[in-house]
Amino acid sequence: MNRVDLEGRVAVVTGGAQGIGLAITERFLASGAQVVIWDIDQGKTNETLAAFGRSHAGRVSGQCVELTDDAAVASATARTLADAGRIDILVNNAGITGGNGTTWELDPAVWRRTIEVNLIGPYLTCRHVVPAMMKASGGKGYGRIVNIASVAGKEGNPNASHYSASKAGVIALTKSLGKELATKGILVNAIAPAVARTAMFAQMKQEHIDYMLGKIPMGRFVGVDEIAAMAAWLASEDCSFSTAAVFDITGGRSTY
Repeated sequence: MNRVDLEGRVAVVTGGAQGIGLAITERFLASGAQVVIWDIDQGKTNETLAAFGRSHAGRVSGQCVELTDDAAVASATARTLADAGRIDILVNNAGITGGNGTTWELDPAVWRRTIEVNLIGPYLTCRHVVPAMMKASGGKGYGRIVNIASVAGKEGNPNASHYSASKAGVIALTKSLGKELATKGILVNAIAPAVARTAMFAQMKQEHIDYMLGKIPMGRFVGVDEIAAMAAWLASEDCSFSTAAVFDITGGRSTY
């Protein structure tokens, strides 16, 4: 494993207790960062922190946060700043698939919840974390924001209009925010992966999983460690002239 230098950086990883988020948390810790997990699942967060044990004592912590609640995100931001002093890196990873179904069959409540978690959540975290990043480095600003989007946001997967729309929104949010912050020392980029085999598979129908695998020229799912490696570079100072961009990691599926 190549070691990206995140020494001394403070990172918030949403949904960092499992799946892609956990892989990113592990990679960031290995790269020297201090990581604060914001996750809705308190039990899973406690389990993850216990698993790290003494190996990363003092460098990883967690908070139970409902990321669709503005007040909850504001409180989590204030607590993280009070405990760690700053936030250098924000990874908006938390997300749900919302299951599968045609657009006219999907329940409106499921559609709305998917948009709330996958798009409104990242908006709210940026709303509260970005001002703190702009005050960093003596007011000159410093920060790296990495949004986990999806190839579904580029192409629109059938039987997943809610998920596809939410991830297309994440891509547009990345492009807009990246341009707004381009001269403030804060870079904003998105990763658009093909599907990875995580616990989210339990929310999908097998035919949908087979459809997504069949679209990948490499003939396999992306590894969560591969996504984490890309996130680590985007979170580092080595990434210095890329912002408002979308980074493909789809095994050849994407055509743009």
